[in-house]
Amino acid sequence: MTSSNPSVLHLDTKAITVLAQPLRSRLLTLLRMHGPATATDLARQLGTNTGATSYHLRKLASVGLVEETEEGRGRERPWRAATDFHGWTEHEVAYDPDAKAASDWLRRFYLRSFVERYEQWLEVEASWPMPWQDAAGASDFAVRLTPARLESLNADIQALYERYRTLTETEPAAEGDDEQLVHVQIHAFPFEARPR
Repeated sequence: MTSSNPSVLHLDTKAITVLAQPLRSRLLTLLRMHGPATATDLARQLGTNTGATSYHLRKLASVGLVEETEEGRGRERPWRAATDFHGWTEHEVAYDPDAKAASDWLRRFYLRSFVERYEQWLEVEASWPMPWQDAAGASDFAVRLTPARLESLNADIQALYERYRTLTETEPAAEGDDEQLVHVQIHAFPFEARPR
């Protein structure tokens, strides 16, 4: 999903608990990364059956994460992600044990998914053209911040991301340029993580 004004769904506790399920999370990721698809197509990609896929798509739709397009009919109706992004804050789930557990599961699921995708890249990196090998990479930094300054840093990173995300609309790549969908992952947390 790409638009000059990305849509963001702020998840409530119900939506967090609905999304915290492996197949649902994978369905939403596929729809966001690759666009609309039918339950049958999604089931084939994920190695599951159409009935399960349809059920979990309806659960995601019940909290506004996916929606049916107006095309197709029956089981051949495509679904799409209803928003570009979603998010939530930890203080909203802190006093709801089910939502807190769902939030913890989702954050760990996202981390495992990132590690899997990065390992897949490392497996094939040498087969890609050298400009991609040089440009792709990973780095980490340590900086002393207060919670307020960390929020500000995250906002600055989000603004920078938005600038590059919209380049495909404002300054399309030249014909023949090797433009690819690139995964950008940010984690910001206290370096010396320990109980306090």
